[in-house]
Amino acid sequence: MPGDIEHPTRWRYIPEGRIKPGNVLQRLLVSSFVAPFIFRDGDVGTGFGLALTDIDFRLQRRREFLGVFGSYTTKGQQRYALAWRRWLRVRDLPGGGVIQQERSFVRAHVGYRKTLTRRFFGFGSNRKKSDESSYTDEVFSFAVGTSYSLPKPVDDFVLEVGGAGAFHSLSGGRVRGRPTTGNAYPEAFAPAKTWNYGRLDLELRWDRRDSLRNPYRGFDIGARVDAFPAQTSGDVGAVFKLFGSKIFALPGLLHDGGDEDEAHPPTDALAFGFFTQLAAGQLPFFLLPTLGGTWTQRGYIDGRWHDRAAWHGSAEYRFWVIPRGIPVTRTIRIERVGLAVFYEAGAVAGDGPGLFHARVAQSYGIGGRISLERAALFRLDVGFSEDGFNLAAGFGVSF
Repeated sequence: MPGDIEHPTRWRYIPEGRIKPGNVLQRLLVSSFVAPFIFRDGDVGTGFGLALTDIDFRLQRRREFLGVFGSYTTKGQQRYALAWRRWLRVRDLPGGGVIQQERSFVRAHVGYRKTLTRRFFGFGSNRKKSDESSYTDEVFSFAVGTSYSLPKPVDDFVLEVGGAGAFHSLSGGRVRGRPTTGNAYPEAFAPAKTWNYGRLDLELRWDRRDSLRNPYRGFDIGARVDAFPAQTSGDVGAVFKLFGSKIFALPGLLHDGGDEDEAHPPTDALAFGFFTQLAAGQLPFFLLPTLGGTWTQRGYIDGRWHDRAAWHGSAEYRFWVIPRGIPVTRTIRIERVGLAVFYEAGAVAGDGPGLFHARVAQSYGIGGRISLERAALFRLDVGFSEDGFNLAAGFGVSF
């Protein structure tokens, strides 16, 4: 890193060999990818898809990313999305390559999704697996936003501002042997059958982590509000969130940890995360705080727990099994392969005070991690709970 770079651990180094000139086909497997993918989620089944990604879109020396994604699952979910991002702080190095600061960027997203097997179990922390109902959710959505690392003397703070809109159309679900949500919970389902909204997002956090997408050390603590000033019903609502995490770097379990001269030495970590949410005003059931799925309570399917307030805590030990990577081509390699074990607990309730008396749900499990570079991490988690087990796949760590 150049000597004048402040907080160098917040910057990612990209070597010149991964900034290749030419069109998308000429850069294939270096900075552009056409890749089939397979994923599994207990809520929507096994999915098959295609990802078209260009991590040097418009040949901006890794300043821009464009991705087009499409997938279809064994339970009939179809999903299509286009995502764009431009990093605001990227710097060329005299010796070749660039450095990129993760915290400051602008983004945009547009997508369509139709899910035939969304689940709803009712409200509260005492809902049993037998309370399951299903509904079909067809939604078109879009979002824009920016993240900005504030200047001195508050350069440890990150401000995020954004907006989004969505158009939901709900109908009967198609889970065999289970009632539709419209029949089982008509008081929640009927008002939300056709629901459009506009959303404004604001987040401020004190962030001392060394990476946003794959941290090894540091902490963050912050607050977020997702406000819904425009809804089909004419009502106004919001979801408020307080959150934080702490990550400890640990000696390598199966490796020596590298040395300080490496741009990205292998590092094992122990991570703890916590958040609490509270809804205000009028919102449809699918916009209320929820637990379960890919990011929280990974032993349960998506949407297992719903209500107007929630809390969630996680602990995860992340360690690298193959710390030096696997070559794929002359210029591309899987940087490293790892595992993680995790434990999670959380609850939902009708209001904030009710969280102190709500039944606590727990899950635990193990997951695999594959990293192409520090900021490009893919994970597949197997979570266990009183409901059985759930498979959850995603990009980036869960917290």
